[in-house]
Amino acid sequence: MASIPSDIRAREDFKKIERNGASQSSARWGPQHAGAQELARLYSPGKRCQEWISVLLCFALMAFNFFHLLAHFHLGHVWHILLGIVGGILTADFTSGLVHWGADTWGSVDLPIFGKAFIRPFREHHIDPTAITRHDFIETNGDNCMLTIVPLANMAFNFHMLTPVEIYHIYPWYCYVYALAIFVTLTNQIHKWSHTYFGLPCWVTFLQDCHIILPRKHHRVHHVSPHETYFCITTGWLNYPLEKIGFWRNLEDIIQGLTGEKPRSDDLKWAQKTQ
Repeated sequence: MASIPSDIRAREDFKKIERNGASQSSARWGPQHAGAQELARLYSPGKRCQEWISVLLCFALMAFNFFHLLAHFHLGHVWHILLGIVGGILTADFTSGLVHWGADTWGSVDLPIFGKAFIRPFREHHIDPTAITRHDFIETNGDNCMLTIVPLANMAFNFHMLTPVEIYHIYPWYCYVYALAIFVTLTNQIHKWSHTYFGLPCWVTFLQDCHIILPRKHHRVHHVSPHETYFCITTGWLNYPLEKIGFWRNLEDIIQGLTGEKPRSDDLKWAQKTQ
């Protein structure tokens, strides 16, 4: 299949970078890497504004919907709530993997608007993995908050417009959507914690040790060059089964066969930058 030679070439390219890194004036990885510094400078005031608006809207809608979920709670919904939470976690984990894989593997920072706003952080993260630990709450979570605004707004609108009987019948679905929104919102914060080795609250390390959220050791698998596996970063529960069936490799084979584009070519370009 197409993935075998392309994977071999990718690994060889990254090995060349590591062999030649010592002789280059720029650091191979980390905040001193030339590519990491250039990518960090692309973080703009407009992007910061978008993140602030997204965070404020997301948490306002979450509070509104949480109040209405409590107001319409019935004991008969308990099992639906539990199923909704589990379903929301699994969907969030898969979605995090799909978005992570797509942004890591395809596209370019040079794409108009989208590239600098949304692909840039993924490129920076691979050549400076600890940069995320220096980001504040807004920069860390702004984009994920943006993703949840539409479903949360739709839920809030329906709580306002529908009758109690109608809400009763769709309540299980709203439990699932709300749980999904929470875990999508928290995904990059959880990801940040997986790169933080000092000063984490005890409850965070407990959740990591129990593999309720993404553990630090588990996520290190993804950061082995050329970053081609273990893309799910909410809990990481789906990483092993998806890797076992070759899910991401098969998708890459299909896309490469249809488009001729080489996976992670832009990621490699930024890793090779020396000035």
